[in-house]
Formats: sequence, C-alpha cells, structure tokens
Amino acid sequence: MKTPFFCSFLAASLLLQVPATQAQNVSKQLDALATQYAKAGQLNGTVLVAEHGKVVFAKGYGLANREWNQPNTADTKFRLGSLTKQFTSMLVMQLVEKSQLRLDTPISTYLPDYPKATGDKITLHHLLTHTSGIPNYTAQPGFKALSILPTTPAAFVRTFAELPLDFEPGTAFRYSNSGYFLLGAIIEKVTGKPYAQVLTENILQPLHMQDTGYDQSDIILPRRASGYDHSPTGIYNTSYLDMAVPYAARSLYSTVLDLYKWDQALYTTQLLSEASKALMFKAYKNNYAYAWTNSKAVIGPDTVALLGHSGHVNGFGTYLLRTPKEHNLVVVLDNEGGPAVQEVSLDLLRVLYHRPTTGPKPAPPAPKPIAVDAATVAPYVGKYQLSPTFFITVKAEGSQLSAQATGQPPFVLVTIAPTRFTEQGVPAEVEFVKNASGAVEKLILHQGGHDSPGAKVE
Repeated sequence: MKTPFFCSFLAASLLLQVPATQAQNVSKQLDALATQYAKAGQLNGTVLVAEHGKVVFAKGYGLANREWNQPNTADTKFRLGSLTKQFTSMLVMQLVEKSQLRLDTPISTYLPDYPKATGDKITLHHLLTHTSGIPNYTAQPGFKALSILPTTPAAFVRTFAELPLDFEPGTAFRYSNSGYFLLGAIIEKVTGKPYAQVLTENILQPLHMQDTGYDQSDIILPRRASGYDHSPTGIYNTSYLDMAVPYAARSLYSTVLDLYKWDQALYTTQLLSEASKALMFKAYKNNYAYAWTNSKAVIGPDTVALLGHSGHVNGFGTYLLRTPKEHNLVVVLDNEGGPAVQEVSLDLLRVLYHRPTTGPKPAPPAPKPIAVDAATVAPYVGKYQLSPTFFITVKAEGSQLSAQATGQPPFVLVTIAPTRFTEQGVPAEVEFVKNASGAVEKLILHQGGHDSPGAKVE
C-alpha cells in the first residue's frame, strides 16, 4: 500500500532534522507493529508518529472504502468523534482571553432560555471538565431516534435541558457530551457566528489545516473515509448520523497530518497564551482537564507524562496521545469502530522509548447466534419502559423475537444467549432479566458502553 506522493513528500520534509538511519529504523519498527494490529483486525485506519516534534512515520492500513476497495492513506479524512472537544475547549479559552466569556459564570448568563434552576449553578468550567451533572444526551434511551434527524443547537438543547441533574455541579465527574454541546451553543451566542465558522477563522485557517472541518454528510468531501462497524455476522456500514447532533462535542473530521499541525501549534502561543494553555491542560477531577486527560505511563524505567483523548462516533475510533516534555506524538484514526485505538497508541509510543511492545491481544470471540425454542422466548413478549416517553415493544413469531422502539421501525432480534439478543448490524444488545420467582421483570439495553434498564409494564 503506497502513500500518495504529496504526503510522502511532506513527511519526508519533516524528517530532515532526524538522522536518516535512526528514522528509518524507528519507521520500520512502527510499521511492523502497526501491521501486526492490522492483520489481527484491530487497526483499520491511519497512523502518525512524531518524535521530538518531527514526523517519523505516517501510513494507512486497510480500506477507507470497502465498496470501492480504496485504501487508507496519510491524507484520508476521518471523523474524529470526541477529539472535537479539544477544538471546542480551545475556542472557549480564546474567548476567555478576549473577555467575551468567563469560566466561573453561570451558563444561564449566555443562554437565557436555559432552565434557571440548573443553569444558574452550572458554569463553563463545569461543562469543560464534565462536572456539571447534566446527563449525557448520547446515553438517553431515545437517542438513536433523534440522532438521524436534522436539528439546530437551540432545538437540540431542549432535548436534555429539562432532565434532572445526575449530581450537584462540581461534586463529581461524569463524562457528558451534553456539556460540550452547550459550549458550542454558547460560542455561537457570544460571537454571533456559526460554530463551524468560528472554528475555521480562529483555528483552522491560522494553522493551515485545510483537511479539517465540520463534517456534513451532504458535502462532497474528497478522500473521506467511510465508517464501518462489526457484528457477530461480520462488518457492515455504520448507521447514519446527522452531524448536527454530535455538533461541538463530536462533529469534526481531519487527517493525521493536520492533527500533527494541531499538536505543534500547542507548543506555541499562536492560538493561546502560555497562562491560558496551562489552565487548559490542568487536571481536575478524574485527571480530566479541558478536553485533555492527564496520565502517566511507566515505560521501562521511565515514567512518562501523557496528555491524550479518545474519540468514538458511528463507525470511527480515534486517539491522540502527546508527551509534552519530549514533544512526542501518536495519532491513530480508525474507520472500523476503533476498538483498540488506545492500546495501539500506547504500544507505538513504546517504540520511541526503545521498550518491548505488547502487540495485539487476542480478541474475545464474537457471540454466535444460537437456536432457541418458542417456549424460551415467549416470556419476553411485552412492553418495556426505559424512560417516561421511550418504550421497547417485544413480539414473537414462533421462536423469532422482534422489537420496536418508540419512533423507530421494528427490527429482528438475533439470539446469542438464552436471555441475551442482538440486532443484526447494530452494536447493541438486549438482555432480559427475571425476578426471584422466574418472571421477566425488565430488559436492559446495552449500547455505546451504557446500560439502560426498562421495566416490563405490559
């Protein structure tokens, strides 16, 4: 698989200050390791590694588009998922420096239509650090139905603004895309411009990040990777998502080469002062800063300080890992769900420190469909309430179950265990739970790392 000439030339120009033999040796080791992960089915995307500020490796693995057999390359564009949050936090901090925002000001000051009961006690700092207590909208039972519908920031905020808080602001940490969605709405409110325009004018244009932007499905975007997911029956096209829904929390696309530009700019004051950057990178609860996770890794005899973040959005998994002291960088962008992006990133980093790598770990076997009789599934038939307005209705035709969620078409359930089922082509499972007397009392929807229980009401 060959890298396009332009990308090869760019990477080569960035390597000029690295001794040729050393760079070639490191590059071969990185390629060999990434190839192991690709052959194990744990990497399908593009990797970039920079050592001491210079790119030493950039290469694509697997296919950007399976229908057309197009390979991933160094300039393939991937959806970033939650890496978007880094750009949103930067925009917020830029507005703080201009005195257009204050981190300790209640969000109701900027969004007067937001419910005052909660908006008066939640600050921008709470949103940035996932300490607001606002429930994560992507974990709500009705999210799948909402995710395919066009929306506006103001309209979508209303879908979660009235929900009760998970905890009092500032008292705990719970990851919530809702906070960063609100930050996007606040950016638009104080600037009078769309989020995408503010992003372009204040970050992308100054850094010449021509291959980064706010993703929209209707725009013809050259070298865009298609997103795929895995199920017990194989790889499939990921489900549709209207990109107005992830918005300022998960909506951007980029390439590994553009993210290298982003990384390098963070060592300068081109975008933000040293004082503001220190505040942005400072760890708060759960070692989370403003869209950056602070951590340390023991690599051989070295304890290495890390700044990183992962991202996941339908069909894509991403990871950006920095070691600020040494100016090292690893970026992994994957378009088959990216289940191992963090493990791949840490393993590639070990190469830079001349330490043994772990290589891909054996993947757990995928659950296989099993046969059950009609008597086994009959007790599961009924209506289950997951929220005041969201239900899942389960029906049976012989031994075959089907289900229909509020506002969605019915779908077939594939049996993978006597009490556990999955939907064909969707990374979600439904589990039925019985009480002490053996009667089915609820189901649990397992999806996106969240467990949503629903009591049987009919």
